[in-house]
Amino acid sequence: MSNTPARQLVGGAAAVAVALGFYYGVAKNGMPLGLGLGLGLPLWGKIRGKKKIVRVYMDGCFDMMHYGHCNALRQARALGDQLVVGVVSDAEIIANKGPPVTPLHERMIMVKAVKWVDEVICDAPYAINEDFMKKLFNEYKIDYIIHGDDPCVLPDGTDAYELAKKAGRYKQIKRTEGVSSTDIVGRMLLCVRERLVNDMHNHSSLQRQFSQGRREKFEDGESESTTRISHFLPTSRRIVQFSNGKGAGPDSRIVYIDGAFDLFHAGHVEILRVARELGDFLLVGLHNDQTISAKRAHRPIMNLHERSLSVLACRYVDEVIIGAPHEVSRDMITTFNISLVVHGTISESDDFQKEEGNPYAVPISMGIFKVLESPLDITTTTIIRRIVANHEAYEKRNERKSASEKKYYEAKTYVSGD
Repeated sequence: MSNTPARQLVGGAAAVAVALGFYYGVAKNGMPLGLGLGLGLPLWGKIRGKKKIVRVYMDGCFDMMHYGHCNALRQARALGDQLVVGVVSDAEIIANKGPPVTPLHERMIMVKAVKWVDEVICDAPYAINEDFMKKLFNEYKIDYIIHGDDPCVLPDGTDAYELAKKAGRYKQIKRTEGVSSTDIVGRMLLCVRERLVNDMHNHSSLQRQFSQGRREKFEDGESESTTRISHFLPTSRRIVQFSNGKGAGPDSRIVYIDGAFDLFHAGHVEILRVARELGDFLLVGLHNDQTISAKRAHRPIMNLHERSLSVLACRYVDEVIIGAPHEVSRDMITTFNISLVVHGTISESDDFQKEEGNPYAVPISMGIFKVLESPLDITTTTIIRRIVANHEAYEKRNERKSASEKKYYEAKTYVSGD
């Protein structure tokens, strides 16, 4: 009986040692130290278990990439742990839809820059055939193939995702309403057609049509366009979904760059990448529609909220000022603790080079302004000119796509999701 307290003390000490070893091992290394008491990895494996990494695949043309594409990729990523994205080749797009506005190398830059994308497959087929599906499952270790609730029909009338559905490896997400590549090309085509008829009344009302979803009708008897202009309904929840949710630290080197970022393209992505490399935090100022209209030769194709989401989806961007002032003031620099203001050499405007009326006069006087060599010679005007140069082909493509989208909206039912 006299040894009982001593035994209890030793037993209690051993239990505490095991508990402490387990705790500190988990806290520091993600597995227990064991302390030589037989609590090894096999038992820990049974206790902890290993969750299988779920890899999901989504493909697309991603032509004229916009916030609708980005939201689809965000939803797809939420269905797994890693998102692999297939980018369809130029030849496949031409065969199935018509000529793309942006070539493959630009589309690859855009997709790789989306912050929800983990891996990209170049030259993916437009339709997932059996061989490619096996490659996805076996080589890329894909668990599920993802697509939106809008139908993807091949020229022969069959479903592009039929094989994935039959294999039980298909998941569906909700289409982002209010935008599509067809819509955006349609907006630019309206600009082209407006120039052709030289109707100043149409020109003055063009931005109103974009923002209110009105359709163009010409005086020369031409039929009303079926292109939907802008049915985008911005919500605070969508902005939160796209935001990083983190501010800059007190010692962060904050780099600021501003602009319209209209028709968000590969040129924008690349200058943002270069700017982000100069600091710890990239703050992007987006000018409002009225400022752009007053300073540029054309009105913005995308409205402020649409442009905001496109920029927020970029992995190089940490924060966005929605409706930033045209001039960078000392108060603004102090408010946001900006360390460096930058501007690319390729731009729609040369204001940054002016001696008088330069919007960057304050950061220049403070010695914190830098002009960056733009990696790509692409502007919003470049994209519009591509449409102008081949507008007949894009008119035909949009007529076909508009017809299919009309059917989708006529048969549309509520789909849960975000």
